[in-house]
Amino acid sequence: MRIGKYEFDSREQAESKIKNLGIDHPHSVFKIGNTALEAAEYDEEGELIKEAVYSTKYSVDVLFVGLDDHPYGWKSYAVDPQGDGVHSFMGLKYQDYKF
Repeated sequence: MRIGKYEFDSREQAESKIKNLGIDHPHSVFKIGNTALEAAEYDEEGELIKEAVYSTKYSVDVLFVGLDDHPYGWKSYAVDPQGDGVHSFMGLKYQDYKF
């Protein structure tokens, strides 16, 4: 098993890449979406002071089964966060299972 973490230019692009994996692929795909770069801020009464700021990139994590490298067309969208990033698979450490 190998874990890949990706940031695509849009949700549509990510969906296209996922669709190209085929209908019966053995991989586990987790669609994260646009991650928060800055959290929203609230005052003591719970009133919003500052809106959250989100990435324009659409994030996807995949636990690949039976692959030694990224699928065709995916590698250029791969990211390599420190630690596990915002998501992990079944407690598997990304740094131990990354491509």
